[in-house]
Amino acid sequence: MAEESKKSDLRSDSAEEIVDSPSERQDELAEMRDKLLAKEKESEENYARYLRQVAEVDNFKKRVNREKEDAIRYANENLIKDILPVIDNLERAIAHAQGGGNGKPLVEGVEMVLRGLLDVFSKHGVVQVPAIGAVFDPGKHEAMAHVESSEYQPNTIINEHHRGYLFRDRLLRPALVTVSKAPQAKDGKNGQSEVEKGPADD
Repeated sequence: MAEESKKSDLRSDSAEEIVDSPSERQDELAEMRDKLLAKEKESEENYARYLRQVAEVDNFKKRVNREKEDAIRYANENLIKDILPVIDNLERAIAHAQGGGNGKPLVEGVEMVLRGLLDVFSKHGVVQVPAIGAVFDPGKHEAMAHVESSEYQPNTIINEHHRGYLFRDRLLRPALVTVSKAPQAKDGKNGQSEVEKGPADD
């Protein structure tokens, strides 16, 4: 009897498990479906956020490129604005010279314009390369000729054919110059050059 009772209890327990299983499965499926829907929604939100970020980065790149192009296109705007008064002065000088004065007003006007233009250059970091009287520097000067001179030390610039210019620390154009060199020694009576005669001439 005891064994039959045990078997009966086992059958009733398993029957309860069988009865409860479909309901539990449905609850689990519903819970999993809810989680899946939540994940899908989160995924959609993340994708939408990603698209917004991509669009923002793309817009930022376009804006930077546009600003860069504008900066390059209008880089010389301030320089041009500063040169305009120089052109005004040149026009005034020409108009004044047409009134007579044997050309003197024109010369004075051109000198004024040149001073104004050099001031504009200086304001924007452009300066002239020192030349006449300076020691020849191949980094800033270009020698057009070498001339013997007893008046100047050898390697001294004695003439300038056109001015050189520096833009801040960069050479825009070297000065074209003539450079002095030591005069050649004349032959002495004994056939030796004057340089060879005495140690003081070395």
